[in-house]
Amino acid sequence: MNRKLFILALGAAMFAVSCEKENPDAIDPEVDLIGDITENRTLESGNTYTLTGGLHVKSGATLTIEPGVTIIAKDDDQVDYILIEQGAKIDAQGTASQPIVMTAERKEAGSWGGLHICGKAPVNAGTDAKSEIGDASYGGNDSHDNSGILKYIRAEYGGYAFSEEKEANGFTFYGVGDGTTVEHLQAINGSDDGFEWFGGTVNVKYLVSTNNTDDSFDWTEGWCGKGQFMAAYQISDECDALIEADNNDNDNFATPISHPVLSNLTLVGNGADGRGVRLRAGTQAELYNVIVTGKGRALTTETEGTESALADGTSRLQYVYLSTGVSSDNEEGSILYTQDMFLEDGTNRIDQTFDLTDNIIGTIDGGIDPTTVNSFFSSANFIGAVSASDNWMEGWTK
Repeated sequence: MNRKLFILALGAAMFAVSCEKENPDAIDPEVDLIGDITENRTLESGNTYTLTGGLHVKSGATLTIEPGVTIIAKDDDQVDYILIEQGAKIDAQGTASQPIVMTAERKEAGSWGGLHICGKAPVNAGTDAKSEIGDASYGGNDSHDNSGILKYIRAEYGGYAFSEEKEANGFTFYGVGDGTTVEHLQAINGSDDGFEWFGGTVNVKYLVSTNNTDDSFDWTEGWCGKGQFMAAYQISDECDALIEADNNDNDNFATPISHPVLSNLTLVGNGADGRGVRLRAGTQAELYNVIVTGKGRALTTETEGTESALADGTSRLQYVYLSTGVSSDNEEGSILYTQDMFLEDGTNRIDQTFDLTDNIIGTIDGGIDPTTVNSFFSSANFIGAVSASDNWMEGWTK
């Protein structure tokens, strides 16, 4: 190589190095997460990865996240979220000593878009339902659809506002089937809901929603799953309902009708004069062994469909401990439910206006055994979500 060519080549190499140093935002495919995953990918234990935009796991691919992985959403002008599309899977199995942590570079609520899963289980939102985040299809006819496994995951600082109508939760389940395993998850310090279900049949255990400034738990569009050991703790004055429960806002009687069966809940509000458990928009529900405290209106109902289901026994509330009264927000009138409306034998009645002076619906003697409701449930002889002898939150939650 003659001297002139050598100088040109050396200059080009130095320019390339200089450009690399001046472009720290260049994507490193080994650690940066963005775009589409079309083949199986594993995030390896102990490593830290950077979420630099929307990450879509496409049909046929599996995203495996090993114990101890940390994913940090970058603080930039990109919209960061993780979305598992229909036909794709996530295999994220942390442990109590090595949880998977999904967090943000900016330690503030609303810093990133959370984790979203789209399945093929029934919803009542029509055949062309699209996720609020990522515009992915969801819903179908496969109640047993399997979107993978989620265990021991903590999602922090979610709730990014894509628009006034679209804000991301910590964990969002769109038409997810009961072949999916969901347990030991915490959503903390988000600016929207901690957990939200849009239809589906997925069952859940050991969920913690901490200081998410919209609703702690939210369901709509026909969720018919089961849940046990669920806790909510609110701190901020901005926190809304502990549970906001809907069937379908546009059609309260759309089928499948939301009808989750939940046991062993501890729901602690922020002390505001707001709603604790808000049953509305035609939802049905069965709630067993529940503590609701820290809200001015601990349990409220709205809409004819929701209240009819409570009155005729389709919905059931048993062993529900409230720190305040129970009321109806039905526009047709206001009803305060009687203390003995929901009896141990399942008898329901609304027969008079009555303040709940001793703050208890039903009684509990050694705890309810929810295994009599369905084999999904574990036997529990304590009130609420956690016992002193079995604090399943230790080690992996904040």
